[in-house]
Amino acid sequence: MEKKNALSALSALGHEQRLDIFRHLVKVGPDGAVAGDIATALSSLPNTLSANLSVLSQAGLVVSEREGRHIRYRVEMKTMQSLLEFLMADCCGGDLSVCVPAFDSLKRCC
Repeated sequence: MEKKNALSALSALGHEQRLDIFRHLVKVGPDGAVAGDIATALSSLPNTLSANLSVLSQAGLVVSEREGRHIRYRVEMKTMQSLLEFLMADCCGGDLSVCVPAFDSLKRCC
């Protein structure tokens, strides 16, 4: 991942509601969720949710697919993986034993 892409993703996640949306989509898993269900789960106004989903999409963190009258959103895990790899590329000055707890916690969640 290039630095500008990392900055875009981090900027998108650096907003309270966008982080909540992203975490919700991670929680619901690979099937994702339609916008109305996300709005209900997060008590969000539809127009605000739409704007925030657009920012997450532009950052490559979320993908969407039209299903009739609804749009289903899913987390783009490849982008998140690339972001984590970018952030940890020079982890611990080459002493990977220091980073093992972080890697182990990632293995448990995925």
